[in-house]
Amino acid sequence: MTTPSEVIRNAAATLRDAGIDAPERDARRLLAHALDCSTAELMALDEIVVPVSFAGMIAARCRFQPVSQIIGYREFWGRNFRVTPDVLDPRPETETLVDLALKRRSERILDLGTGSGALAITLALECPDATVLATDISDAALGVAGENAVRLAAQVAFRQSDWWQNITGQFDLILSNPPYISEVEMADLSPDVRNWEPHLALTPGGDGLDAYRILAGSLAGFLADDGLALFEIGATQGAEVRQIFQDAGFARVQLHQDLGGQDRVVAIIG
Repeated sequence: MTTPSEVIRNAAATLRDAGIDAPERDARRLLAHALDCSTAELMALDEIVVPVSFAGMIAARCRFQPVSQIIGYREFWGRNFRVTPDVLDPRPETETLVDLALKRRSERILDLGTGSGALAITLALECPDATVLATDISDAALGVAGENAVRLAAQVAFRQSDWWQNITGQFDLILSNPPYISEVEMADLSPDVRNWEPHLALTPGGDGLDAYRILAGSLAGFLADDGLALFEIGATQGAEVRQIFQDAGFARVQLHQDLGGQDRVVAIIG
């Protein structure tokens, strides 16, 4: 028997030696998961028996595997979504898309490049009267998204598609968190992201803007009159992405910031 603080201190030292940025936080989260309790419940315990699985979790984190992949889920909009190396880890800044989407009523929703399904499933649960279609080029990602939809009891239709390839009809709301990291920026990503998340969902190569060019090129044919399109962008890409959509003929293009004050979403009104 030992105390949680002792276990966390020793595990954090191992993580620190491996180059992990927040070793105490990660050790605490992993130990809580190994004991099937919250971090608050963990720290209220006087003594614990360390599960055998904990050592493997620490070893995986030393290889820079993200905590979300080790424990198997990431929280997004108050719900836990299963994540694997086949999908992006949903991040808090992406909730900006949901916040903007919920400010207006949409009956027909399209999520392009759904990944874990976090956006589509969240909107399906928050807007139960809407019909939601989610697409991805990756069958593996669609499998993860489908599992999340079943577990969270969300009514979402899933379809394999390379952007607009297999899409028909018009939508009141179209949204996407496309790959936007440039080829140069990829080299500077932390190994947690660069080595463990799917490159197909991170970068299109080149200047990182190819996805927006594809989206802008066909958006008019799928966005309903007065419909809304919301696309996540990199913090330094606002002016360039806005210009791409203006050059495609859209007059109403706006930029929105995340809670950190960084440009995060380009909004296009049809």
